[in-house]
Amino acid sequence: MKESRMSKIIGLNLIFVLVLLGLTITLSAQQSWKMTIYYDYTYDITDDGYLTEARLDNNNRFFFRRAYFQYENKIAKNIKFRFRYDADRKADDKFRPFVKHLFLEWKNLIPKSKIKVGMTETLTWSPIAEKKWGYRSVAKTLMDNYKGVTGKKIDATSADLGISLSGVVSKEIRYAFMVSNGSHYSHPEKDKYKKFMGQLHLIPIAGLSLVGYADYEKQSEDESALTYKADIFLEMVEGLIFGGEWFVYDSDVNKVDDRQFNRSGFSFYGRYAAIPDKLNVFARYDRYEPNTEAKDDEINLIIAGVDFTPIHKSFKIQPNIWYYSYADPEKKDDIVFNLTFYYTF
Repeated sequence: MKESRMSKIIGLNLIFVLVLLGLTITLSAQQSWKMTIYYDYTYDITDDGYLTEARLDNNNRFFFRRAYFQYENKIAKNIKFRFRYDADRKADDKFRPFVKHLFLEWKNLIPKSKIKVGMTETLTWSPIAEKKWGYRSVAKTLMDNYKGVTGKKIDATSADLGISLSGVVSKEIRYAFMVSNGSHYSHPEKDKYKKFMGQLHLIPIAGLSLVGYADYEKQSEDESALTYKADIFLEMVEGLIFGGEWFVYDSDVNKVDDRQFNRSGFSFYGRYAAIPDKLNVFARYDRYEPNTEAKDDEINLIIAGVDFTPIHKSFKIQPNIWYYSYADPEKKDDIVFNLTFYYTF
């Protein structure tokens, strides 16, 4: 009798362990973790340029530029949760950790669409332009890079708290809308106004993409801001991608002597897989216009480099050069070399 009871207990415990193990395997199959790191060695080739002259004592350095940790859990067939933790390098020389994404994604609540609720990526420069450029490890896209190059702010962010809807009408037409706080992911909302964003993605023929974007936000009772942007992407040759981006930021806040001015810019870039999955080459030209009412304030930036995968796609070496030139004749050109190490796992 005792042996029979003991056998039942052992059997039940074994069943429990097997069920728990099966549940663990099932749950883990629905979850994913990802880590991405950008690490640079930087050397200033010029020592008398507008930027490089000011950092003669720090023109040869290693540093971690960015680190991401991402967790995703597919809760149900059409529902997914994402948590992304981020860290970047700020002027005080400390890594600044912060939450970048924290949202729920629901697919096909509306047919052929996705709804995201929470702290999610915006439509301003992500994900289409960033994906086509393909080298976030080397440089941010034009609008994302704007303040870093010019020192001037445009009201744009890569993530914000809000709700977005994106979907597919047909293989030629895709759309996206979003309403958000407009205060960026790193700041709480401080006013009652919201930012409204819209994007239309057209693919008239295979290999050609046209993207139009606009956003609007009241910034006070009497002031508002409008951003409009256009992108074009050509992918008609295998392994070769060309892209172009142009934008204007029109804000009532931007005034000098009661004269309103805009900030704008455009960018052209290309990348080519010289040896597929092994060696790519890339180049980009940016033009920044911080003040449409000012003279000689434009900045040109050329970025060029190679992308080498020595062993596995999780590790890349990306030597690249940045060449700055200025419309202001008082500012001398800058040339900076970066040896970028890209890790993802």
